[in-house]
Amino acid sequence: MPTVHLLIKGKVQGVFFRASAQAAAERWHITGWVKNTPEGHVETLASGEEANLGQFVEWCRKGPDQANVSEVIELERQTGGRQLLEHHRP
Repeated sequence: MPTVHLLIKGKVQGVFFRASAQAAAERWHITGWVKNTPEGHVETLASGEEANLGQFVEWCRKGPDQANVSEVIELERQTGGRQLLEHHRP
């Protein structure tokens, strides 16, 4: 199953990005994790069917209404195992 590792920059902390990403992931049957980084970004590792994964990545480019995403960097793309998408607190 395809997996993508993203770093999402901009106003993405304190705007419910992780919780909203978890809800979006559930909608598109995406598994993985999402967390804040010490630098003020959000990082996610997401796995799913290619079409659903594409929709999730597009969602990450916008985020929730309160967010202002300035950049999404694809750190890695691979095939891999499945785990539930969780949001991690620092």
